[in-house]
Amino acid sequence: MAGSAHREFLDPSVLGRLKAIPLCARQPMLGNVSGRHRSPVRGSSLEFSEYRKYVPGDDKRRLDWRAYGRSDRYYVREFEADTNLRLCLVVDTSGSMGFAGNGELPKLDYARRLAAALAYLAVGQGDAVALYSAGASLRREIPAKRNPSHLRKVLDEIGGLRAEGETGLVPCLHAVAEKVRQRALVVVISDLFVRPEPLGGALQHLRFRKHDVTVFQLLDPMEIHFDCQRTTRFVDMEGNTTIIADPDVVRREYQRALAAHLEAIDALVRDSHVDYHRVVTDQAYDRVLSDFLLRRRPKGVRG
Repeated sequence: MAGSAHREFLDPSVLGRLKAIPLCARQPMLGNVSGRHRSPVRGSSLEFSEYRKYVPGDDKRRLDWRAYGRSDRYYVREFEADTNLRLCLVVDTSGSMGFAGNGELPKLDYARRLAAALAYLAVGQGDAVALYSAGASLRREIPAKRNPSHLRKVLDEIGGLRAEGETGLVPCLHAVAEKVRQRALVVVISDLFVRPEPLGGALQHLRFRKHDVTVFQLLDPMEIHFDCQRTTRFVDMEGNTTIIADPDVVRREYQRALAAHLEAIDALVRDSHVDYHRVVTDQAYDRVLSDFLLRRRPKGVRG
């Protein structure tokens, strides 16, 4: 896209490699124009779906005369209709997303790269993109559209995201489930520092609305390894409270609590049938995206 090269979170070489892999939905979509994704409604594409009995008013050109010859009954051939996709990006912009340890990329900057690349790829293949900024509430909402000028608007908004305040991810996801009425691919990018039980309810709400839900959980290496070596002042990035502690004293309890939290996240995404990806921010984001795209590609489909 013209003008995209100056955006530091969009790498043209990465986009060039990724656009060879289609962004696919795992389930039928309901779009408003023809596209590459399966629809739950029947149409006249080339992919055969099933037979059904003829009823008055059906198009007689779709009668299968061979089936009539075998059964002496009239049957109509039905085919899968192809449609376009709605990609709804939900980016967590709470204060904890601003964390970066030992020179790593802040989690929000990593999220920016994932979201921008997915938006670019979706519009490039004729799909619509929406963006929701999830802070204490939905700070910004850009409804789904599919034209290049809309993509510029989405990228401008992604570039302006700021990590601040408390998390309201769970109510934001419930709000998105209510606002996005037609089936969509909902991609949530967050560190998931929320209570697992309410989060599971929010993901179930999205799945109840028949959305194809993907979650990228972003964690900094320091959050995982907790490799502080001396007495440290810890700051709550969402509430601004502080505590001074010896890492050797709190490390074991911290790692126990983190392991329990991640185990609970694993359980809830399994129960919710969510496409879940745990990402450490020292991983190359293009590799993360290529693995995501390849895993979703139907068998026999090439880029």
